[in-house]
Amino acid sequence: MRPSSADTTPNTSRPRGLGDWGTVKTLLPYLSVYPWRVFLALTCLIFAKVANIGIPVVLKHLIDDLALPADDPKRYLIFPLALVLAYGLLRLSASIFTELREFIFSKVTQNAIRKVAIEVFDHLHALSLRFHLGRKTGGVSRDIDRGSRGIQTLISYSLFSIIPTFIEFVIVLIYLGWNYDWQFAGITLLALVIYITFTVKVTEWRSQYRRKMNDMDTSANQKAIDSLLNFETVKYFSNEGFESKRYDSFLLSYQKAAIKSQQSLAILNIGQQSIIVLGLIAILWKATLGVQQGQLSLGDIVLINTLMIQMYIPLNFLGVIYREIKQAILDMDNMFSLLDKDQEIKDLPNAMPISLQQPELGPRVVFDQVNFSYESNRQILKNINLVIEPGTTTAVVGQSGSGKSTLSRLLFRFYDVDSGIISFDQKNIAYVQQSSIRRIVGIVPQDTVLFNDTIGYNISYGNPKATEEEMMKAAKAAQIHDFITRLPEGYKTSVGERGLKLSGGEKQRVAIARTLLKNPALIIFDEATSALDSQTEKAIQEEINKLTTNRTALIIAHRLSTIIHASQILVMHEGEIIERGTHEELIALQGKYTTMWNLQKREEETNETPLVSSL
Repeated sequence: MRPSSADTTPNTSRPRGLGDWGTVKTLLPYLSVYPWRVFLALTCLIFAKVANIGIPVVLKHLIDDLALPADDPKRYLIFPLALVLAYGLLRLSASIFTELREFIFSKVTQNAIRKVAIEVFDHLHALSLRFHLGRKTGGVSRDIDRGSRGIQTLISYSLFSIIPTFIEFVIVLIYLGWNYDWQFAGITLLALVIYITFTVKVTEWRSQYRRKMNDMDTSANQKAIDSLLNFETVKYFSNEGFESKRYDSFLLSYQKAAIKSQQSLAILNIGQQSIIVLGLIAILWKATLGVQQGQLSLGDIVLINTLMIQMYIPLNFLGVIYREIKQAILDMDNMFSLLDKDQEIKDLPNAMPISLQQPELGPRVVFDQVNFSYESNRQILKNINLVIEPGTTTAVVGQSGSGKSTLSRLLFRFYDVDSGIISFDQKNIAYVQQSSIRRIVGIVPQDTVLFNDTIGYNISYGNPKATEEEMMKAAKAAQIHDFITRLPEGYKTSVGERGLKLSGGEKQRVAIARTLLKNPALIIFDEATSALDSQTEKAIQEEINKLTTNRTALIIAHRLSTIIHASQILVMHEGEIIERGTHEELIALQGKYTTMWNLQKREEETNETPLVSSL
């Protein structure tokens, strides 16, 4: 039975629904890991801006000194030389402090990216099978990729563009108001407010096109990956044109949104430049009047002009920066939203690893009044009661859809039951650590999916700590070692995406070897030899019989001839166990099992007849 909500670990609440600031707050803990680095980076940032503003001040004094009468002592070379050296030193200092800021803060940024990415990755692995059966791989991978890049974008632009520009504006406004007419600071501030307001409004309007681009990009990526993963199916039905049109429909929507985004960008740039130019004209006209009236020097007008240009250059990119920050926050929010996905199958706070009473034989497995459904309107298992004694083999047979494979999924605790209890050695598996259950249970699935790596890697995945000799021993037991050694690259042969370079039988033998290498206490064979030829199946069946001797085993079978040795055989129909017993007992019962047995015997005799006739 599912653990009660009172027993489950509370879901850590994240500031979802708080918009941009909520996402930024979610990121802050990852940046606080290195507080001294953050402090030193901000200090370097301030020093860089102070040095940057000092440059036009020194330039002003240099111009004013050069404009002095010939008999003025400051016209001597030593004074201009000192100012030139100071000018160069300030420029060098601004560059050095900027690079130091990057040098110091890079570790903070990259650590945050790594921490968030691994947390999302681990959380995805912790989510239930229900989530992964419904997810779209292309979309999830793109969300993680864009979210990781979004962190770097947000930090880079906010810390290294927005904050420095704001600091520079504050210093310039104070300097202008203190040393010159307050109207200089007023005009600058007014132009800044108008510029920022215009930029934010237009960028918000443009964001709809950017969101549309992202949606279409994600959808196109999903369709492309899905189509390529199902390459053979596309070829079987000659649907290349259909797939191309479907992919192009998303690219076309992306193209339309991208065009509108680029056109709106032109509007934004024209408006920004108009505001900047008007602000500069107003400032320079007032400075020019000051020079004519003898209130300001030529150096002052150069200083004011240089300060304005230094401030307005970053403003040219404010629209881009604001848009990229908004996009980065959106991408991060999409990635963080993955962390909000309900884990569904959770360990209780006090859950302990499971320990077996007889590890050498395996657990005593009990299904007690188990009911289960994937969807509320379709029940799969109905009042299942069964016991698998330690060291014995239980086989399950029945038509497709009768619930056989669901038993294995529940044993791995991919789902929690609706009601009833599943126990190992009298311990409810809902109250022990999931990882400890999965360490002692092994499975050879009906549909084998392999990693896009080498054959050796896929076999060793059953026990990454195993030696090469142990891996080869498992491969020999699975009747695949000889085949591997005949390959040019042997165990280093790549199996391709999902193992598509291997045949169905070869993939299944790799899966058997992988499980043999794991050497689990409870082993499950889910129609493990369905893709094998008769000769190979017979050889592997002998190995399976050896492996299941004195070991708890569950065999989900289609071919009844492979399970006649089982300690008990369960016949399932529409989610219920309708017959149980040994092979001989079920044959004597003359029920569903006998009907299935006679049908398969006739099919085997029919398949063998042409071969006998030809001989």
